[in-house]
Amino acid sequence: MRKFAHFGARPAVGFTLIELMVVVLVITILTVIAVPSYLSATLKSHRAEAKSVMLDLAARQERFMATNGAYSQAPSDLGYTGSTWGTGITVGSGYYSVSLTNFAAASAGTATTAAIPAKFQFTATAINGQTKDTQCNTFTIDQSGLQLSTNSAAATSTGCW
Repeated sequence: MRKFAHFGARPAVGFTLIELMVVVLVITILTVIAVPSYLSATLKSHRAEAKSVMLDLAARQERFMATNGAYSQAPSDLGYTGSTWGTGITVGSGYYSVSLTNFAAASAGTATTAAIPAKFQFTATAINGQTKDTQCNTFTIDQSGLQLSTNSAAATSTGCW
């Protein structure tokens, strides 16, 4: 026996509204979880870059001291661009600005002794998109190897170094 197709009857094709809403809900949940995690990981990777630059600068400063008997006051002496530290030089991918503070030796009665930097302190401050990192806003390292960090409220922060 021959079956005739009913005119206008077609098999169901496509998605129902409920199925589409379930997919949208799943995508929304994944986005709510994934985006903050991604942003946090990105901020942490920029911190790692800043710490690496700070340690490199301190090592170069110590090498300069061993060779010249004083700490450098010019970024170019340490292999970085710029003639002066001024308000800071941007390092790495542009998420931190590093400044240098040199401390002169105690004066022994001569002008030349007071002019020779006996101590240094590098400070990396978050700039651009890294300012969203409220936990580790600045990194500091000095000639003794002391490593400090502060959060956006200028309070000492732990877990950054």
